[in-house]
Amino acid sequence: MVVCTAILFIYDYDFTAAGRPGVTEIEEYRIPNIIFTLCAFLVFMAYNLDGVDGKQARRLGVSGPLGEMFDHGLDSYIVFLIPYCLISVYGRDYYSLSEFRAYLILMSIVLNFYVSHWEKYNTGTLYLPWGYDFSMWVSVLLFLQAGIYGPAVYKVYVFGNVKFVEALEAAIHATGLFTTLPIAIYNVWMSYKNKTGNMYSTLESMRPIWSMLAMTVTTTVWALCSPNNIIEKDPRVFFLAFGTVFSNIASRLIVAEMSKQRCDTISWLNIPLITTMVISLYQPHLERVALHVFFLFAIAAHVHYGVCVVRQMCDHFQIKCFIVPKEKRK
Repeated sequence: MVVCTAILFIYDYDFTAAGRPGVTEIEEYRIPNIIFTLCAFLVFMAYNLDGVDGKQARRLGVSGPLGEMFDHGLDSYIVFLIPYCLISVYGRDYYSLSEFRAYLILMSIVLNFYVSHWEKYNTGTLYLPWGYDFSMWVSVLLFLQAGIYGPAVYKVYVFGNVKFVEALEAAIHATGLFTTLPIAIYNVWMSYKNKTGNMYSTLESMRPIWSMLAMTVTTTVWALCSPNNIIEKDPRVFFLAFGTVFSNIASRLIVAEMSKQRCDTISWLNIPLITTMVISLYQPHLERVALHVFFLFAIAAHVHYGVCVVRQMCDHFQIKCFIVPKEKRK
C-alpha cells in the first residue's frame, strides 16, 4: 500500500487526474489506466498477505504477541491508505465529491476500525466484522474497473439524480452507523452483563474516545475554518497527515489492549496538531508550510513510536524482528 500511495502521489498529487474541479463534462484523463490496474493488484496482495501472515508464522512456530501487534499496527495505516488511494479514481469534477466530503468518508472508514478496537479494549475480544473482507474485495474491484474501462465508468447516475460516488458515500456512512457501531456497543454491553470482559468503570471504558475525539474535532475545525481553504488547495498532504495521526492513536490503543494497560487519555501528538491548526488560523501565510512541517513531524514520530515498541518487545521476548531462527526454518 505504500507503493500504491507513492505511485498516486507522483501521478495524481492534487487528485485531479481523473477530473478537475468545476468540470461538468468527461474529459481526457491525465493518468494511465494501467496505474489503476496496478493499484488493484497491490491492494489484492496487501489483503491476501495480511490474511496469511499469521498462518505462516504458526507454520514456522514463530507466532506470538509481536506478530499480532505488528499486524494490527500496520492495519491501522492500511485502513486509511486504501480509501485515500481510491480518491484518485473519482477525481474532483462534477461527478465526484468535494474534498471535505471525501475527508468525511475517510473519517467514517477509519473510525469503524477504531470502534472495533475500542470494543476489544473493553471486551478482550476482537470481533472481525464480515464488512472487512467485503470492503477489501470492493476496493480491488473499484480499482480494477477503472483500470479496464477508465475512471469514466464511475461518472454516471445510478438512479435519478444520484451519482455513483454519492451512492457509495451513503453506503459507507450507513455501514458504520447501522452495523459497526451498534454491534460494538451491543458486544460491550453483553460483556458487562455476562461479566466476560475487562469490567472497566464507565469512565475507564470511554478512555480511548478522548484522543480520537480531540484529533477529529481539530482536523474538522481546521478543514472548515482554514483561511486558505487548505483542504482544497493541498488535500493530499492534509489527508495523509490526518491518517498518520489516526494510525498513531489507534496503534497506542492496540498496544494498551494487548498489554492490558490503561489507554492514553489524550495522545501527545494532538498537541502539535492543535498548535499547527492555531498557527494556520492566525497566520494564514504560514498555513501550507505549517501543514507540511507537521506532516513530516507526524510521520517521523509515528515511525519512531513503532520502531521503539517493536525493539522493546524484541528485547523482552529475546527475539529478532524479521529473523526466523535457524531451528525454525524448514
